[in-house]
Amino acid sequence: MFARAAARFAARPAASMRARTFATVNRAAVSSASRHGMTVCAAVTAGALSYAYFQSKEPVSADAKPIAGVKGTLTERTFIAIKPDGVQRGLVGKIISRFEERGYKLVGLKAIVPPRELAEKHYEDLSSRPFFKGLVDYMTSGTPVIAMVWEGKDVVKQGRAMIGATNPLESAPGTIRGQYAISVGRNIIHGSDSFESAEKEISLWFGKAGELVDWTPANAEWVQSDN
Repeated sequence: MFARAAARFAARPAASMRARTFATVNRAAVSSASRHGMTVCAAVTAGALSYAYFQSKEPVSADAKPIAGVKGTLTERTFIAIKPDGVQRGLVGKIISRFEERGYKLVGLKAIVPPRELAEKHYEDLSSRPFFKGLVDYMTSGTPVIAMVWEGKDVVKQGRAMIGATNPLESAPGTIRGQYAISVGRNIIHGSDSFESAEKEISLWFGKAGELVDWTPANAEWVQSDN
């Protein structure tokens, strides 16, 4: 009789322990399921937003301004690209410094090996020229292009002046090509030759939302003023 009572007494903690263990396992399962549900919900939401973004048929403005800014104002923008030869020769920093030291603002920057379709679209006005295929091959060879958007007063015209003539041998000393290049086929850099070209080229290379940044340099008042 004493043995049976002792057995019943010993069984109580074990049963209690099993009950607590079962409750703990259930809570863990519910918590895990809740976390899984939140993860799935977040993934579905992100996927839906991504789908909506990529299904848009309208060109996406990179920020609140027109993509090339406003012609003739401090917001005017131009497209500048350091070509594969400029990258291979280690001239990226020197070229960026030229524009920064002049007082222009960098609002877009990426290193990209352009797909063939992008290079062909960029140079489509030269598609009938005999050197077109070689030009596209060179731009898509595997060495990246450093694509940039610079902003500031008269930046399209001034950017071209800073770059120099297409033929480096005709470029003025002190220009980028006049200092660093001697061959038309390896002339280091591209710059938009008109505001209309800037609109087209910036849209091609920086057409997605968020690729351009609108910001104010701390020294803007010491660089840009007509008093």
